[in-house]
Amino acid sequence: MASSIAASRTPRARVSAALFRRPWLRAVLLLSAPGAWFVLIYLAALALLFVSALWKVDPLSGKLIHSWTLQNFEELVNEPVYRTIALRTIGIAAAATLTDVLLAVPFAFFAVRVASKRMQGVLFVAVLIPLWSSYLVRVFAWRLILAKNGILNSFLGGLGLGSVNIGYSNTAMWIVFSYIWLPFMILPVWSSLERVPDSLIEASADLGARGWRTFRTVIFPLILPGIAAGSIFTFALTLGDFITPTLVGGAGSTMIGNVVYSNVGIANNVPFAAAFAVVPLIVMGLYLLLARRLGAFEAL
Repeated sequence: MASSIAASRTPRARVSAALFRRPWLRAVLLLSAPGAWFVLIYLAALALLFVSALWKVDPLSGKLIHSWTLQNFEELVNEPVYRTIALRTIGIAAAATLTDVLLAVPFAFFAVRVASKRMQGVLFVAVLIPLWSSYLVRVFAWRLILAKNGILNSFLGGLGLGSVNIGYSNTAMWIVFSYIWLPFMILPVWSSLERVPDSLIEASADLGARGWRTFRTVIFPLILPGIAAGSIFTFALTLGDFITPTLVGGAGSTMIGNVVYSNVGIANNVPFAAAFAVVPLIVMGLYLLLARRLGAFEAL
């Protein structure tokens, strides 16, 4: 009787039963298509990037020579201008990330622990609204604000405070980057604060800890993964950006993305551009290892 029932089962039912008994097989089949796409598109592109960084361009004909050389990396190390650009890029990325942390933590804390439910909704929409507008529109808006004859100097002049010349400078880039990537820091921190149990805060207060000590010893360690997760976005997006330095940066505001863009589109030196593009990849690799130790991937 049992054998006749098993024989009468359709192939679809047999496959379903086999997948039910083998959860690992279901996971493999579910992830095979996106995994293959990831390997083919992302990892293959990275491999090609590393390989092309070892090629060179003939200085006379401009043709690509497929011969292995470390000439591009040696130029990056030996030329002070490229070291300066790399350090400037990393420094501005770190400054924008730190600024976003200092702005996001109190904002998210007020939204989660102080504001009413209705106010939380208003604040959440306020965080998302900038993401609904074009990236270029936001950068151009800040260009108008920070320009010499812009809104900021007009406002300060009306108050009799003179003017500040921060347009087209590294300071302007720091301000714009901090503004543009701020929502990417607020949202992970907001999510982390929502997961902090109220009982821990109440227990800290019962033990006599005041507000600052409770935040420092109880809340901050619990939201640190969220801060690390947000910093991945702010740091990585700043490292690879070339539009903001072009629009609001000055003569001494060149970043890695600008050098890569100019060598691909103008100088036609793809191997050198690939070699310089490896620098932020290495920096982000080290940064991701640090973020992983801080539990950032648990908050993504």
